Amino acid sequence: MALTATALQHLKHSGAAAGDKLTDAQGLHLLVTAAGKYWRLNYRFDGKQKTLALGVYPAVSLAKARKRRDEARELLADGIDPGQAKIDAKLAKAESEASTFETVARSWLNKTAGNRATSTQQKNTNWLEKNVFPSIGKMPISTIKPRDVLATLQKIEARGAIESAHKIKQLCGQVFRAAVASGLADRDVTADLRGALSSVPKANFAAITEPLHAGALLRSIHAYTGHPYAIAALKLSPLVFVRPGELRSAEWAEIDLEAAEWRIPGVKMKMGQDHLVPLSTQAVDLLRAMHGMTGDGKYVFPSIRTSDRCMSENTVNAALRSMGYAKEVMTGHGFRAMARTIMDEVMGERVDLIEHQLAHAVKDPNGRAYNRTAHLPARREMMQRWADYLDKLRAGADVIPLRSSTA
Repeated sequence: MALTATALQHLKHSGAAAGDKLTDAQGLHLLVTAAGKYWRLNYRFDGKQKTLALGVYPAVSLAKARKRRDEARELLADGIDPGQAKIDAKLAKAESEASTFETVARSWLNKTAGNRATSTQQKNTNWLEKNVFPSIGKMPISTIKPRDVLATLQKIEARGAIESAHKIKQLCGQVFRAAVASGLADRDVTADLRGALSSVPKANFAAITEPLHAGALLRSIHAYTGHPYAIAALKLSPLVFVRPGELRSAEWAEIDLEAAEWRIPGVKMKMGQDHLVPLSTQAVDLLRAMHGMTGDGKYVFPSIRTSDRCMSENTVNAALRSMGYAKEVMTGHGFRAMARTIMDEVMGERVDLIEHQLAHAVKDPNGRAYNRTAHLPARREMMQRWADYLDKLRAGADVIPLRSSTA
């Protein structure tokens, strides 16, 4: 006789050691024991008698147990063992849960760490931990939809961090492509978000490019009484005019003081190419002084808090602010524009040499990119002339004003 929902409410274990088996229909029965009441389905597959667990009563009602029985019988009709199908589903679920966005992202970050600077690795990790993991980090990466990623990016965009939103979108895309390569996702869903974010507003880095004002800035830098690491970074910035991230992540292993050269590996460069910076005598003197303070460690400019990390990206800009230079007037990146403008328009240096030293893409007459040592003797002489000129500016010597653009 088939079971009824009412009868089940009053069932009690009889005390039999093997439990009480109450049959419903088509192989479905309820096993009542001292520990609980369990739904079971007896069936045959491939000539063998088997039993499938369908849940525990009352969490699984009679109606739900019958539905699960019917689903199992449908699998049998299709030649599928419902017991094995259940095992496969559990394994797939476990694999999916283990392959969350966060798990894949951290694995990818670790495997590719050698392809980027330590500072970039930390920045990427921080971006994901603060902006992405809280929203989609626990989701199986194969289940994430474009709208899930978009909702995450729009929160960043709403803070006004539009450029960061675009960079984090690119970062997420790299994680998805790693998942595709590992068979954990079908595709990079960020490809569907093209044009979904606001355009990044174009803005130039604030810079002082008038020689007279540059001289005042140099005097302020040399009068600055902040932390020794910050002072040295400020003094070196105009001499080498590399990007702020390249300066603060400089390592002693990259610098040859005897040869007066700093070789920055491509993984740290925006263009991905190795870059050679000839060092003026003034730059070498500054670095020798720094070596006495930080030469035993990895970084030329370590963090004030720990030598395991390089200087914070805000250190130079914060020092400029404390000296009275607002962000609309001068930034750490602005030393590049200062050098580019004055060396060209005042000193008359060759533009191609300046562009080489700025690590911009420069090609020969045949359209081929120059290598990192191109025109090195001429660049070395130019860097020394630039350092000597900065000394004159700082001393308040006569300066040549910028040529008028209307002249």
